[in-house]
Amino acid sequence: MAMEITQVLLAAQSADGQIRAVAEANLKQFQEQNLPHFLLSLSVELSNEQKPPESRRLAGIILKNSLDAKDTIRKQELTQQWVSVDPSIKSQIKESLLRTLGSVVSEARNTSSQVIAKVASIEVPRHEWEELIGQLLNNMTQLDSPAPLKQATLEALGYLCEEISPQDLEQAQVNAVLTAVVQGMSQTEHSSEVRLAAVKALYNALDFAQTNFANEAERNFIMKVVCETALSKELQIRQASFECLVSIASTYYEFLEPYMQTLFNLTANAVRGDEEPVALQAIEFWSSICDEEIEIQEAYGEDDDGSSSPSFGFIKKALPMLVPLMLESLLKQEEDQDQDDGIWNLSMAGGTCLGLIARNVGDAIVPLVMPFVESNITKEDWRSREAATFAFGSILEGPSIEKLAPLVHSGLDFLLNAMKDQNSQVKDTTAWTLGRIFEFLHSTSNDSQVLTIANLPRIISVMLESIRDAANVAEKVCGAIYFLAQGFEDAGSNSSILTPYVGDIIAALLSTADRADTSNSRLRSSAYETLNEIVRCSCIPETSNMIAHLLHEIMNRLSKTLELQIVSPEDREKQSDLQALLCGVLQVIIQKISNSDDMKSIILQSADQMMILFLRVFDCRSSTVHEEAMLAIGALAYATGSEFARYMQEFYKYLEMGLQNFEEHQVCSISVGVIGDICRSLDEKVLPYCDGIMSQLLKDLSSPMLHRSVKPPIFSCFGDIALAIGEHFEKYVPYVIPMLQGAAELCSELDINDDDMIEYGNQLRRGIFEAYSGILQGFKSSKADLMVPHASPLLKFIEAVVRDKNRDEEVTKAAVAVIGDLVDTIGPNTKVLFKDSTFHMDLLGECFQSDNDQLKETANWTQGMIHRVLVS
Repeated sequence: MAMEITQVLLAAQSADGQIRAVAEANLKQFQEQNLPHFLLSLSVELSNEQKPPESRRLAGIILKNSLDAKDTIRKQELTQQWVSVDPSIKSQIKESLLRTLGSVVSEARNTSSQVIAKVASIEVPRHEWEELIGQLLNNMTQLDSPAPLKQATLEALGYLCEEISPQDLEQAQVNAVLTAVVQGMSQTEHSSEVRLAAVKALYNALDFAQTNFANEAERNFIMKVVCETALSKELQIRQASFECLVSIASTYYEFLEPYMQTLFNLTANAVRGDEEPVALQAIEFWSSICDEEIEIQEAYGEDDDGSSSPSFGFIKKALPMLVPLMLESLLKQEEDQDQDDGIWNLSMAGGTCLGLIARNVGDAIVPLVMPFVESNITKEDWRSREAATFAFGSILEGPSIEKLAPLVHSGLDFLLNAMKDQNSQVKDTTAWTLGRIFEFLHSTSNDSQVLTIANLPRIISVMLESIRDAANVAEKVCGAIYFLAQGFEDAGSNSSILTPYVGDIIAALLSTADRADTSNSRLRSSAYETLNEIVRCSCIPETSNMIAHLLHEIMNRLSKTLELQIVSPEDREKQSDLQALLCGVLQVIIQKISNSDDMKSIILQSADQMMILFLRVFDCRSSTVHEEAMLAIGALAYATGSEFARYMQEFYKYLEMGLQNFEEHQVCSISVGVIGDICRSLDEKVLPYCDGIMSQLLKDLSSPMLHRSVKPPIFSCFGDIALAIGEHFEKYVPYVIPMLQGAAELCSELDINDDDMIEYGNQLRRGIFEAYSGILQGFKSSKADLMVPHASPLLKFIEAVVRDKNRDEEVTKAAVAVIGDLVDTIGPNTKVLFKDSTFHMDLLGECFQSDNDQLKETANWTQGMIHRVLVS
């Protein structure tokens, strides 16, 4: 087979489907029968200059895909396969790959550099292939090294830094890599391809350069070279250099002060005079600086006097020069950019940066922007009007309401008139700006009311007229109405000045969702999402009749989707998307009505029909359960209480399908949540279904295929089930407790240097505590003794969590609650457990110092429980 691999690789790319299928089968057979020789044959093919470029390219792709995969489990399997290959064969493969870096075929060189990085990602963390860095650096230092070899070597170093972690390399290796990379960037290197590869390699290596950036001399040299290459004659090199500066801004902010004047000049010149790809990165540099300083403000407080804050205030210092630079960029719009949501150009980048500057400096930006707004807003040129409106909209988050409210009051009527502008982009940006005004400045709790009884009729009139405009404008109007409604959410009474308009707004949104003059699916989504917000923020009982009527209208629309003719996958997707939106509206209506005792009867009257619709929606999907329909059913279970029992027999099979849906883990997670809703509604009436549910949940926990984010909610769900069925949970204890203890052990093994793992650990701990709380409460009245053997391990786990500085407030609350539940359930048996323990007193003391009233309340209750038992 090895002799024929060239022909097989070529045949696998044949236009003839049959020839291709046979070749693919042959490759698979070779791979399965003798993986080491298969990989070796591919590496030999890739390195052989006599072979066709097509076969070499595919050999490289297959080799790379044999070492890595996006799926975590598959990646682990491939890693293990490589580790198991005979060392002598691995050595031959690696020699072939390194040899290929000098190939005359650029594609072979590039592929080889990627495969080298994939092999290194497996071996370097294991302290294998320790000679690799030296071999690559040798290619860079030899006097007669050809440019293509240097280019491929730098690509390999860049990919390598992308694949491994900084702790995988010794500092001496990092120093050598950076030296080679920076030398490759210098003007003494005549090949522009080598310089570009070097700049890209530096971008990937920046995370490794902590020690080097902390050294002033080394930092100065790196910054000097990057700034020089940012002035290169080649566009791609300039762009890559500015990308490095963007990364440096966020990674090494604390070292930037000596270079900021140079960097301002560089970026200003690029924004004003360079080509767009470079100018965009120059603006992104300042956006990154903003992000860093905003993050510092949030961490240290807005009113920090600067003495303890690590912020250098670069944005404040550059403000008089930086704001005009961004305002200039707003005038560089593209025709019809409002038609393309994914577009990114100088105008969009400048507006985004201006918004970040406003969040950074607050009121100080207003006097710098308003002259631009006032001088451009009435000009005949549409670009000037749009840029002025965009500038005003961009600075509405950050400055104080006191500073902005007078400007909004004086300009609101002008903006409403601008919704009739002749230019679509001006109308689009005006609608967006109105939405920002409603989002950031409109609230019934504000002293400066932007929306009043006097101006609301005009605002609503303009909104309902403009929602019939072009689809992109109508979409922004929907957003504006969304925030307009949201501002009335905390009205604090049963009356709202919005109520007289709710009926007309609902009718307009339903018409917008039905528009046939556009294929813009985002408009329909936006209309229904806005409808949800109108319902959520409306006042009951003022709007009761309207919402009841809307309930039947949405049910009717959902019913019609079941009759749609489906002849293609696109039809199926459209049906599914529409059903999701309609189920989402029903969920919000159910939740809204169920909070009002006077209106609950409406839900009960329609529950049968809704449940039939939801089950039929499930039937539209061949193998998966619709997550929005599942969420709506959860809301219906809560609203109907014990009455939901009559739907369980029909619904159970779909619930089981949801729990088995590992591929769409969100569906599985939602299905777990719905079990909690059902348990709270049915109590012991859920018992007939518990064996099936528990069996599936335990399978889910044991499966390596299920996304880890679903597992903490499953533990919480055990608590819900135990609470619902009480003593009947006894038969599940031998299976559940070992799972909880195993998860508790896992918590201590998670990587505390990984933010994602810290968050997951907190979710897991909270789920474990909620499970124990539910089980303890469920057994309290008749089976308390069952938990006595598990009390000591539980307390040890709680103590370990209490000692962990990474726990969040939710974990703390769950830990305090479970201590109280433990004491409350097993009573005097806990005396001996607490005899030599003080950690619970430290925990309670911490809670009493908290600003969280719920946490204090839980701690008070737990303290009372402990006191009652210890003095008894």
